[in-house]
Amino acid sequence: MKPLVFPLSISLVWLTACGSEQPRRAAPSASTPVAVQIAAVSSQEWPEVYEATGTVRARTASTISSKVMDYVQQVNAQVGDRVREGQILVTLDARDLEAGVRGAEAGRAEVESAIAEAENGVAAAKANLDLAQTTFKRMEDLAAKRSISDQEFDEASARLKAAQANHEMARAKRAQLDSKLAQAEQGLRSAAIMRDYARITAPFAGVVTARLVEPGNLAAPGAPLLTIEQEGVYRLEASVDESRLTPARVGETVEVALEALERKVSARVSEIVPAVDAASRSYIVKIDLPAIPQLRSGMFGRAFFPLGSRKVVAVPASAIVERGQLQSVFVAEDGTARTRLVTTGQRAKGSVEVLSGLNAGERIVVPVPAGLEDGARLEARP
Repeated sequence: MKPLVFPLSISLVWLTACGSEQPRRAAPSASTPVAVQIAAVSSQEWPEVYEATGTVRARTASTISSKVMDYVQQVNAQVGDRVREGQILVTLDARDLEAGVRGAEAGRAEVESAIAEAENGVAAAKANLDLAQTTFKRMEDLAAKRSISDQEFDEASARLKAAQANHEMARAKRAQLDSKLAQAEQGLRSAAIMRDYARITAPFAGVVTARLVEPGNLAAPGAPLLTIEQEGVYRLEASVDESRLTPARVGETVEVALEALERKVSARVSEIVPAVDAASRSYIVKIDLPAIPQLRSGMFGRAFFPLGSRKVVAVPASAIVERGQLQSVFVAEDGTARTRLVTTGQRAKGSVEVLSGLNAGERIVVPVPAGLEDGARLEARP
């Protein structure tokens, strides 16, 4: 009897196992299909561009420095301050320059007083000349009548010549004083200009981006004191490889991406520096940017130069699922969603270039609904 009991127990275990496995096989067929839209992958013309990185810089910037050597008395601007054209930014100790102006004014006053004296001398010499001419004319008439001696006539002639010489000398001295007055006035203007150099003003309206001086510092000619940039007028200075300079043309419109502002704008190439940087083997291409709020020099930017087009496999951006560094799509295979890892490239106008992992003609889910998982049953909807 015992041998019959052992096979029976094995049969019962086998039946129990079969009964528990059958519900698991039927579970997928009982799941609810997910309604999705399915699109076929196709090749399309993709714009090919060359990407150049660069830095935003002000088109108009000025480093303020002094033209004279003197100690800084006052600084009227801080970094970030907006200044107007002609506003006094730095004041230097101008006591020695003021002394120069006063000395020039005294020199001019001295020349002006000498001019008044010289004019009196010219007037006196002219009166003596008139008297000598009148006397000589009388003597000439008397000499014609033989009423005076030759000695008296010669003396009258000599007095006339002496009066003429004195008058010419007085006029020459007066003319010399005019030249001295012009020199004195020029010296006064130069001294006033040097004095004005002690008040350093803004050459244009803008914003202060650097302050390199404090009161008490010695300002030397050429040493930078402040840096000012004109607001609203910026450009991107992009480095373009020497082998890629062909697509860059002055006047061409290119697309520029400003990552800090998360914006893309159209801008015009204004200048190509005609020299190659020996270290990077690249040209500097300057691209004028439109007026954008919050745009500042030093920001990072990318310029995209069109090179033509090429055939690529591309899918809508809504079909890409990103999990960390991995990117995938859901491929529809026999009504089931299958996860496929892909490698993507450039993005443009809502589409993503697929470099590998997907072929033209395959069908993918787009857009991907929330919660879709690998192996889920799909129900295509129009």
